[in-house]
Amino acid sequence: MMLRINNLKVNYGGIEAVKGISFTVPEKSIVTLIGANGAGKSTTLRTIAGLVKPQSGNIEFLGEDITGKGAADIVSHGITMVPEGRKIFPDLTVLENLKIGAYLRKDDLTDDLNLVFDLFPRLKERSWQHGGTLSGGEQQMLAVGRALMSRPKLMMMDEPSLGLAPLIVRNIFEIIQEINKQGVTILLIEQNANMALKVADIGYVLETGRITLSGTGAELLADEGVKAAYLGAKAK
Repeated sequence: MMLRINNLKVNYGGIEAVKGISFTVPEKSIVTLIGANGAGKSTTLRTIAGLVKPQSGNIEFLGEDITGKGAADIVSHGITMVPEGRKIFPDLTVLENLKIGAYLRKDDLTDDLNLVFDLFPRLKERSWQHGGTLSGGEQQMLAVGRALMSRPKLMMMDEPSLGLAPLIVRNIFEIIQEINKQGVTILLIEQNANMALKVADIGYVLETGRITLSGTGAELLADEGVKAAYLGAKAK
């Protein structure tokens, strides 16, 4: 098992945001956490990424306990995160943004830059533009490309489709699937539950800090409760 979360409890802003959740992420899979705003999804990812300290429970990655390790240490283990809102550096060029994703590496970056540019030809065309001049979709591509530059084993993505046009959303999800096919495990948080469950091998429903339902992506897509709560007309 690549990632194993055991009875994780996290307080965030004085609130118990995550209330003892347990779940697993198999190697080379796409796993999604769905739920309403405030359910604890982002807090869970931020805790795995070493940005938030848990109150209790533990996090195992490839059999090693990584609970409470710092963010740089987590990246060095092979876990990277594409944050909500993209968080690119607007005053740096596309190329400079990508190189920041490889800040822990000392080796040659050429092959990895070529991989990113193959996935995102538009970034190659705009490699000398400042990040802030890119469209929202291009900035999301840049955030994903930057995460790939650390050669992750596990990529966590927080709301990659947020604020993007439907056509761009479909493109982003195609890229997520392509990255997964290349051997990178994906842990995905996504408000667009319909799209997330369509690409996910496994899904977990998070409600007010607790996992209330789990299954394959197809099982959750077909679940009447999930349809009513998260899919709306899209499930018909």
